[in-house]
Amino acid sequence: MEFKEGQSRLVLLMATLAFAANFSVWTLYAVMGITIREELALSGVEFGVLLAAPMLSGALLRFPIGFLCEVYSCRSIYIIQMLIMVPSVYALKWIDTYSGYLALGLITGISGISFTIGIRYVSAWFERKNQGYAMGVFGAGNSGAAITLALAPLIIEHFGWNAIGPFYAVGMAVMIVLFWFFAPDETKYMKKTRDRNLFHHLSPLKEVKVWRFGLYYYFVFGSFLALLMWLPQYYMRVYHLEINAAMALTLLFVTTSSVVRALGGWFSDRYGARTVNWGVFWVCLVCLFLLSYPPTKMTIIGVEKNVELSIEINVWVFTLLLNIIGIAQGFGRASVYKIIHDYYPDHMGSVGGTVATLGAMGGFTLPVLFGLAIDIIGIHTACFMLLYGVLCFCMIVMHFAIKSDRHNKLLRAAIDNNFLNR
Repeated sequence: MEFKEGQSRLVLLMATLAFAANFSVWTLYAVMGITIREELALSGVEFGVLLAAPMLSGALLRFPIGFLCEVYSCRSIYIIQMLIMVPSVYALKWIDTYSGYLALGLITGISGISFTIGIRYVSAWFERKNQGYAMGVFGAGNSGAAITLALAPLIIEHFGWNAIGPFYAVGMAVMIVLFWFFAPDETKYMKKTRDRNLFHHLSPLKEVKVWRFGLYYYFVFGSFLALLMWLPQYYMRVYHLEINAAMALTLLFVTTSSVVRALGGWFSDRYGARTVNWGVFWVCLVCLFLLSYPPTKMTIIGVEKNVELSIEINVWVFTLLLNIIGIAQGFGRASVYKIIHDYYPDHMGSVGGTVATLGAMGGFTLPVLFGLAIDIIGIHTACFMLLYGVLCFCMIVMHFAIKSDRHNKLLRAAIDNNFLNR
């Protein structure tokens, strides 16, 4: 190995901190959206589109940036991306219309590409046996959403609404300076071994399993994004909590889901990424089934009198089930990228960027679909019904993929035996 172990740890630390800073910007509308919805009297669909705006640009740009990371220095791309964020978030202080928030959301959504840059940057500095752990630790930068959920309400309370933009701009500027001085650049060997042939990096995209991995990531990451954006107003509307309590419970969901990602990477290294992913899906399936059941009141006709029966999940059971899902999703996000590295160790920019794009599209499409489902059905739990359906589709696809792999292995073994017996 051409670099020292201390360098790889420094790369992991700085990349994770930069990702956390960017993720805090990417999820700003989770906090701001509540006030914007009240001030502008937005419908469920309009609110979903508002939350989804940063997710859309962050998702779509992950695809091309993945290829740029295969050609150019990830450290340099990271710095340029963060420099774009400073004036963008500062401009929040001047926006006061729905169209303005949508436009600026699309611009600040560029912060979402930080994951693709970072995953390519980090993966080059670690050996295969430690990839799951390294990418799991880096992925814990999702906890940047927790920074926003904890910090943004305090900024609004003590300094006013217009102070959010300048505060976040200064924070991003500090992160740029730290990254500039402490993040190691690629070694000469890394630069020399880069393959700048575009077709080489496009070739894996012809394989079905790349898009299958993207589908899995759509659930484990896309639904995580959608939920962290949707939960504050869900707690306030369904359980009538104050904004601080709603933010605190959402913060709990985000923090636990983000922190366990490192543990999920370790489990994937030790027990196999596919095994971990399959277990994640089953845990989420059970929890989503329970969360999908709407509050229900029934009248049972009795012999002498009727019996009134009420079925409803209270806020504490809801939070428990939600956090179990969050922990499972954290394991799932780590296991998907471990699978990607197992199959495509030399294409973490292109394949990783493609899968990240599909996953982040969940953060764009699901909030809109949540709002649409609730507006049409008229039930708050319709969002969980929708996620249940997405997960069922993922599990069906994975089941047939596993079945096909087993069949192919048995076929190859039979062919090998026939060849040896001749």
